[in-house]
Amino acid sequence: MLGRGIDQILPYPCAPQLHEDYVRSALGYVTLAEDANGPIKRPVTPSYVWGDALDELKRARPDARVINLETSITRSEDYEPKGINYRMSPENAECLRATGIDCCLLANNHMLDWGRSGLLETLATLKRLGIAGAGAGHDRAEAAAPAILPVAGKGRVLIFSFATADSGVPRHWAATEQGPGINLLTGLSEQTISRLADRISRERRAGDVIVASIHWGPNWGYTVPDEQRQFAHGLIDHAGVSVVHGHSSHHPKAIELYNERLILYGCGDFINDYEGIRGYEAFRDDLASMYFVGVAPANGALVSVELVPLQIKRLRLNRATETDIAWLQQTLDRESRAFGTRIITAPGGRLSPQ
Repeated sequence: MLGRGIDQILPYPCAPQLHEDYVRSALGYVTLAEDANGPIKRPVTPSYVWGDALDELKRARPDARVINLETSITRSEDYEPKGINYRMSPENAECLRATGIDCCLLANNHMLDWGRSGLLETLATLKRLGIAGAGAGHDRAEAAAPAILPVAGKGRVLIFSFATADSGVPRHWAATEQGPGINLLTGLSEQTISRLADRISRERRAGDVIVASIHWGPNWGYTVPDEQRQFAHGLIDHAGVSVVHGHSSHHPKAIELYNERLILYGCGDFINDYEGIRGYEAFRDDLASMYFVGVAPANGALVSVELVPLQIKRLRLNRATETDIAWLQQTLDRESRAFGTRIITAPGGRLSPQ
C-alpha cells in the first residue's frame, strides 16, 4: 500500500487532503509514524520504502517479483465516498521500478478509490513503467486476462488476479463488457472453479507456472472459511494452479501445503502507513513477510518456499528482531497446524513451511 502517507514522503506527492473521519490529511499518517518511531527525513528516495527487502531480493534473485498493488496511481480527485481512499502520484510510482517489480495485481478494494479515471491512469502508468498488470482493465476481457511473465530459459509464469465482494469491493466496480473495472468473482462455487479451469486451460502452454491471486475476506482475524479452502483446493485439483496467493488481511494467516502446491490464505501487508494507529496491535500488522517460492515448470510442483520476516518502521521495511521472528513463527505455526502444515525457523532468521 504505497499511497496516502507513503506517497507524502516520496518526492512528488498528491494533494494530502483526505475524505476520512480518522484523519483529514495524508500527512497525519506521516506524523503518526514519526511519533511512534522517530523522524523521517523527507523527501525520501524511490527505493527508501523497500529498505532491507532490497538486500533479500539481491540474495534470492527471483525470476519474477509480484505484488498486490493496493492503491491507485493517480492524481484524480474523483474519490469514491467509501471512507478510505488510497492513491499515489504517477511520478512516485517510480518506486515500483526501484525494486524491480515485474507485475502488479490490481483486483482489490482500493483500485477504484479515485474513480474509473483513477483506474485508467493507473493502467497507463504501469504501461509506461513497463510493469505488467492483471485483475483490472478497460473492459471485462482485459480485467480477466492473466499477466504473462516470460522467464528466460525456463518458461512462463501466468498470473490470474481476481477479488471477491467480501473483501470490501463494491459490486459496481466490476469490469463490464465495454466498461473499465476489476475482475470480480460472483462467488467461490464449483461453477466458478470450472469456469476458471476452462479459462486457464485455454491460456496455458506446456511448462507454464500458474498463479491464482485472490483478494478475499476481511482485514482482521485468522479464520479461514471452509469455502475458501475448498475453492483453493479446487483451483489446484481442477485448474492446475501451483500457487494460490491470497490477500486482504493486514496480517499473515495460515499457510497450507496441498498436493505439492502452496496456498497462502492471507499474506498480510508488505508495506503500509499504519504505524501509530491503535486498536489492532495484537495482530502485529507491523510485521511483514517476503515469500520466495520455487516451482518446477515441468509439473508445477512446489520445490521450495521461504518466508523472510521484516518490520515496518518509519514507513520503511527493516529486518525483524529475533523476538519478532519467533512471534511470527509461533503464530503462523499455530494457525497452519489445522491445515497439516508446520512453520519452522530456518537459517538466517527465515521461516520454512513443512
